[in-house]
Amino acid sequence: MLRNERKHSKKRDAILETIRSTLSHPGARWVYDRLKPRIPGLSLGTVYRNINVLREEGSVVSLGVVNGEERFDGTVAPHPHFICEDCGRVLDPPGEVQAELTGALPLEIPGFTVNRSKTVFYGLCDKCRDAQR
Repeated sequence: MLRNERKHSKKRDAILETIRSTLSHPGARWVYDRLKPRIPGLSLGTVYRNINVLREEGSVVSLGVVNGEERFDGTVAPHPHFICEDCGRVLDPPGEVQAELTGALPLEIPGFTVNRSKTVFYGLCDKCRDAQR
């Protein structure tokens, strides 16, 4: 088997489908909770291991740790994210904002070539901002 080829796995396919089916940028626990009723033999460890494989092959990207849990995105094309510092929601900015913030890559800078970027904005989502008023 070639290094980039992976053995087909129905569980891995279900995990990827679940991550790609939401805009919530889920963590492994969220994915596990959604799939466990459909796949009774699924363990949380299996979800973590398969997300790691999906991340390594480029099918999902890690957004880093938010409120103590690593979060993932099934949209792998570079785009910015907004993270609420209060509730931990992770949102994609609207399309017109994304277009302004996401430049064409690779970007040439004297002495350096940028192949990928990660832009994250931190603040309060509308719900948390309104609740604080």
